[in-house]
Amino acid sequence: MAPPEPGPAGYREVTDVNGRTYRVGETDKALMGRSRRWMVILPWFAMMAISSSEYAFTSAEETLSTAHGWHGSHIFWLLGVWVFFQAAVAFPVGKLRESGVLPVRAAMALGAVGTVLGYLALAYAPNVFLAYLGFGFFGGTGAGMVYATCVNIVGKWYPERKGGKTGFVNGGFAYGSVPFIFLFKSYMDTSNYSGVLLVVGLFLAAAVAISGFFMVDPPKNWWPPHVDPLRASADDPRIRRALLKNPPAVKQYTPMEAVRTGILPLMWFCLLCTAGINIFGIAFQVPFGDEMGFAGGIVALAMSLKAIVNGTGRGVIGWISDRYGRRQTLIFVCIVLGLSQYAVYFSGSIGSLPLFLLASMVSGFGGGAIFPLFAAMTADYFGENNNASNYGLVYSSKLVSGLVGSGLGAVVVAAWGYGGAFILAGTIGIITAGLATLLRQPGRNLRNISRDSVALSA
Repeated sequence: MAPPEPGPAGYREVTDVNGRTYRVGETDKALMGRSRRWMVILPWFAMMAISSSEYAFTSAEETLSTAHGWHGSHIFWLLGVWVFFQAAVAFPVGKLRESGVLPVRAAMALGAVGTVLGYLALAYAPNVFLAYLGFGFFGGTGAGMVYATCVNIVGKWYPERKGGKTGFVNGGFAYGSVPFIFLFKSYMDTSNYSGVLLVVGLFLAAAVAISGFFMVDPPKNWWPPHVDPLRASADDPRIRRALLKNPPAVKQYTPMEAVRTGILPLMWFCLLCTAGINIFGIAFQVPFGDEMGFAGGIVALAMSLKAIVNGTGRGVIGWISDRYGRRQTLIFVCIVLGLSQYAVYFSGSIGSLPLFLLASMVSGFGGGAIFPLFAAMTADYFGENNNASNYGLVYSSKLVSGLVGSGLGAVVVAAWGYGGAFILAGTIGIITAGLATLLRQPGRNLRNISRDSVALSA
């Protein structure tokens, strides 16, 4: 039977053996007047702009504590509250984006407002409560809007090979903080902190707003015209291999359908564990390095290397998962993340600077790689149309992991010391690797896998 002819709008809809519909025929340039590569570049810039609030925040700990009279525990809980709200908005923003109530430009504009309010609170808040409100609530909510919008728009424009692209954009959320780690640790002090934070906040908010102004969503079910969704008959062998290792979801799952599969709750728990380890490292690597006697510049260098590897690792791991499969790659990353926690503590306890720097980089790689893996895996398992909501549910585990990694992490360090805390974090990573072996794409039975493999190899 011949495929349907293109409709009057220049596209046709085709259906695969599982009943999934694809909208084929329209090019990216026909839809928005430019290449879809811009839907990778622009979100990447925006993600770099919001990264310093999480990854560079503890580098400003000493200055903020002295300037405002905030105790160390307040600093860690400030980060925990920021992470809580950054994750909390993921699902509601996803629902609003998918329903059309919140266009991409509006989401990014609100994110820019939240960004500048967060920095204003750190600079001028007269008490810690207003800091929690300004930085934790408004700053975290704004960052969450940007994060949810940027990560999910990439998968919509690259449904055939989303791992590497999603990882690249996600990477900006880490290494974009590097210059600010050095700025906050080595230049900012109690005499200039308010001016520095004001300028940084205005600059980063402008970057978010300008990037968002040029971002566009594709139509629902859109599929690039040069790739046959029924046979993956693309000339590019990378696309063929990516679709073979990570076949498209059998249907477009709604959030509740995804939850009922049992796979989404398991993904939620795995991300809870791994994100908690990542945030623990972000919050405590700097004070641990200080306590072990490493110079401030060295600690800043270690944190910067961690952020760089954290970000670049996201892009690399996305590319690897396109080649070898998301689940297999996730298991490997969980093992690396767990073992690296042991290495960070061991290197610091023996005072080995080279090993400390290496362990920090490996920890950063593992901590960053988990996020694009889960983002791409959610779309692979449950489809692109509702991915903002579905990944919002998975990502909501950071609601808990942020508080566990930073706030509860402070409690564990106080009770057990850094040794007990790092060993506990490493053990959780290894256990999570075992849980990741249970992840499977819902609805794809052996008959469908065999049939899809034949089509992909044709």
